[in-house]
Amino acid sequence: MALPVPNLDDRRFQDLVDDAKRLVQQKCPEWTDHNVSDPGVTLIETFAWMTDQVLYRLNRVPDRNYVKFLELIGVRLFPPTAARAAITFWLAGPQTSTVHIKPGTQVATRRSDTDEAIAFTTIGDLPIVPSRLARLASTLGGEKEVRDHTEALEAKTSFYCFDKVPKPDDVLLIGLSEAVPSCAVTLRFQCDIEGVGVDPENPPLLWEAWDGYAWSACEVDRDGTGGLNRDGDVVLHVPKSHTVSVIQQQRAGWLRARVLKPEPDQPTYSASPTINGLTAFTIGGTTEAVNAELVENELLGASEGVPGQGFSLKHRPVVPGGAAAILEVSGVDGWQEWTQAQDFVDSKPQDHHFVLDAVSGEVALGPGVREPDGALRYYGAVPAKGVRLRLRSYLIGGGRKGNVARNTITVLKSSIPYVSKVQNRRAAEGGVDGEDIESAKVRGPIVLRTRDRAVTMEDYEHLAREAAPEVARVRCVTAGDGADALICLGDLLLFLDYADHGQGIFADLFGEQAAKQYVELRTAKKFDEAREFSVRLLADRPELRSRCCCEYERRRADEDD
Repeated sequence: MALPVPNLDDRRFQDLVDDAKRLVQQKCPEWTDHNVSDPGVTLIETFAWMTDQVLYRLNRVPDRNYVKFLELIGVRLFPPTAARAAITFWLAGPQTSTVHIKPGTQVATRRSDTDEAIAFTTIGDLPIVPSRLARLASTLGGEKEVRDHTEALEAKTSFYCFDKVPKPDDVLLIGLSEAVPSCAVTLRFQCDIEGVGVDPENPPLLWEAWDGYAWSACEVDRDGTGGLNRDGDVVLHVPKSHTVSVIQQQRAGWLRARVLKPEPDQPTYSASPTINGLTAFTIGGTTEAVNAELVENELLGASEGVPGQGFSLKHRPVVPGGAAAILEVSGVDGWQEWTQAQDFVDSKPQDHHFVLDAVSGEVALGPGVREPDGALRYYGAVPAKGVRLRLRSYLIGGGRKGNVARNTITVLKSSIPYVSKVQNRRAAEGGVDGEDIESAKVRGPIVLRTRDRAVTMEDYEHLAREAAPEVARVRCVTAGDGADALICLGDLLLFLDYADHGQGIFADLFGEQAAKQYVELRTAKKFDEAREFSVRLLADRPELRSRCCCEYERRRADEDD
């Protein structure tokens, strides 16, 4: 898409006529007839028309030339970015079969007298899997022996869930009949008030789920038991990595409650809670949604069998959705997939590539370029004449308006059986308006200087902004001695030495073994697994978030001074 060209002088014909009439009133007050029938007004309109033609030519230079030069070096406007939010779908009650939340399910904020409803669309399939309690056991801190309480539970016999005097790393193991990734699980306890000494609003307990490699922290939606001290429900949000595994020859989807070392001034257990009964069931699930509308299987038209074809989408701008768009071309064997490319520089004649301009909504196919010897070189394949083209799916919308507060997305626009309500437990974030021409003009000289290479700190900042336009602010900092990588864990920035894993803040906080494992995952290009591993590390150390925020505030105050 061509960048919008600014006008050097935005006056038009009527503006010039009005300006001239105002001057007539000031300079020639005796001229009182300003109607179109007056010969003087006719002359004013004639000269205004001629001036308007001059301004039209003027507006085409020099700013236009500057904008056109930006196009030549590859500067394109950034499209808007859609805000994302984790949406929890709550069931009306336990179900006996899986409830599927399909991609494209729409939820929205509530419409008011002053604000329009803001819609969000789910982008992944969410199976809300039914579950029940299958096994119940416990272990004492530092011991490998597993004490099975399943038979005692079936016999309705009370038992201690921890040691008589609980100590750190005492564990209550709960085995579900199935793995429940991304689901909300209700654990309905029947307990006596035996776990004395603990603050019911802040018990020293951490709920976790086994993902096949390690224990990942669960988010506690609510704890009505006061730390397993009375009858009530504990509702947990199980992480996406939860899976079925075997512990002590028992196959189940394992959850656990682990006793933590108390924080300063935090009361802890002086006696173990007693469990009289326990049931478990799935009550909901969480999936990601974006502030955008999903358009599927849009027919673009028919191919003319020539290179350099272009097709326009019905809706624009296109919001980046994470995965690349897929163009489908009809054929004898069905629809053939074409891959989205950044450009056609490296495309060969047999490559099924296309380029999508997100701002203008233009789909471009590979061009043909005439070589000096007269031969025609194709950059990308050319669809046969008459075949149909369609875009499998894309998102439209986005912008800052989607950054809504927590618990504001409460309207389910798509009818789903057994779903009673929806909720965003955290604020939506990441929504950014599309780039304007003035910002692109400032960015142009930086693009020309760096050309996708980074030398100075400003170069790194520019490339980071280009890779993640939804980031509000980017700042490059100087690494310390021996620090080879800057790792981002949530709000926390850590230095990691790839050569010596024991050096750097990462190893100081999480240990040399964790640093080694992280480097191995990154080196093997298992970036998703490395990201999940770092999230688990940070989940086990919630105090680091507040530590990071305090350090940031202190450093910023020092800089202001």
